[in-house]
Amino acid sequence: MTVISIENVSKAYRLGQIGGGTLREDFSRWCAKLRGKPDPFLKIGQEHLARRMGELFWALDDVSFQVQEGEVLGIIGRNGAGKSTLLKLLSQVTTPTSGEIKIKGRIASLLEVGTGFHPELTGRENVFLNGAILGMTKAEIRKNFDEIVAFSGIEEFIDTPVKRYSSGMYVRLAFAVAAHLEPEILIVDEVLAVGDAEFQKKCVGKMQDVSRGGRTVLFVSHNLTVISSLCQRAVLLEAGRKRMEGTPEKVVSSYIQSGATDAAEVAWKASDPAANNGRLRLAKARVLSGDKVTAEVEIDKPTIVQYDFEVLEDNLNVYTSIHLFDKQGTCVLASGTNGKVLERGFYQHSCVLPAHFLNDTRYTAKIILLTDVTRWEVSVSDALSFLVHETKRNGEYLGDMIGCVRPRLEWREKSLNNNALKQ
Repeated sequence: MTVISIENVSKAYRLGQIGGGTLREDFSRWCAKLRGKPDPFLKIGQEHLARRMGELFWALDDVSFQVQEGEVLGIIGRNGAGKSTLLKLLSQVTTPTSGEIKIKGRIASLLEVGTGFHPELTGRENVFLNGAILGMTKAEIRKNFDEIVAFSGIEEFIDTPVKRYSSGMYVRLAFAVAAHLEPEILIVDEVLAVGDAEFQKKCVGKMQDVSRGGRTVLFVSHNLTVISSLCQRAVLLEAGRKRMEGTPEKVVSSYIQSGATDAAEVAWKASDPAANNGRLRLAKARVLSGDKVTAEVEIDKPTIVQYDFEVLEDNLNVYTSIHLFDKQGTCVLASGTNGKVLERGFYQHSCVLPAHFLNDTRYTAKIILLTDVTRWEVSVSDALSFLVHETKRNGEYLGDMIGCVRPRLEWREKSLNNNALKQ
């Protein structure tokens, strides 16, 4: 049975009409516009925004799909794709500009963890307050209270004002309340991005219980591991339009492969002193996943860092090397070629990083051209940047894995349950 039907839904906003911050600012802008004067609150370098004042921005444009009863649907897309706008429309926070949304059943939304918590109230009082805001009756809150507190893991602090909670305690209690809602349709936005590893296991388990209980879940997340592991179907939004709909594996793969190529391929001019010292010149560099140049690669596929360089002198003994850094600036690895005497001309070196070696994070590559293992002729930092995406993962924990790299290593098991080892 179809419980959510979205038919040709569009949502438009008019740029710059309201939202100056105060009524006085909006009134001053309006008066300046009537007199033909520039916006008095426009910052230097934002003149192009003034020309767009009053334009329509389509956050969603002719989006259609259906959700069946008991289905877990994942919604993915880059920032600005329209995901949050779609959830607000489904939650009836706002209304569509055109199109129609039909919903059958009681709906509850978790768009922002902790909305409605009051810092002066205790955890116990905030459970009742937040539960009421999220649509639970007082009887439902009382029925689930002990389970909510146990789930949050902060039993000894439940009668302490939440202003004294750490940020982690605050989020754990807020999610615990939301996780025990009992609607027919649950809409959640990035809720698994909270808490430590142990708490995320609880969150994943709770989401799986919800889906097994026959309730419908719409789930938005940038964590593609969660989407692939928890959802039965996925929708990809791009610039306000539905780009693809299907199984999580196909949709996630399409999303990754649509990564912008400009961040994964760079070219340097011959006159660029950073890439040319008169003996060696770095010409081009790129990141490849398979045969495709992309800034977003899948963790279960090899990643190739490839670069073209020019030798400007005859009989030059050339080494090349890459240094790979994670997002904290830690050098993950350094790898290079053996020295080889080369004639004038262009050459290409490729470093193949095996599948299941890198972690799911962002990396940058420094490219180095040498004529001796200790003599750097050309060194270009942050020459390339790429993001490694996790694919479907088995097990309860679907959050970030620690470590600069995450290779699959051989593990051996041996039973010691024999009489010879017993004392």
